Amino acid sequence: MLFTAILPRMLMFLGSLGGPEVILILVVVLLLFGAKKIPDLARGLGKGIREFKDASQEIKREIDSEASSIEKSLKDQD
Repeated sequence: MLFTAILPRMLMFLGSLGGPEVILILVVVLLLFGAKKIPDLARGLGKGIREFKDASQEIKREIDSEASSIEKSLKDQD
């Protein structure tokens, strides 16, 4: 939860980046990690994003299920 609160503020500066700045960042990443390591990093990032998305969907399903059961129990009381 903390991650989702901080991430938008951390990425807010990306709105002001232009083409040359993005290219410079990509070159620096390429120099730091090398061409062979970048696909592994991207794969790991993709898996992390997928796990986060799956977890958030599971939480949403649990909340919806609990809300439905509460509504049903309230209707049964009437």
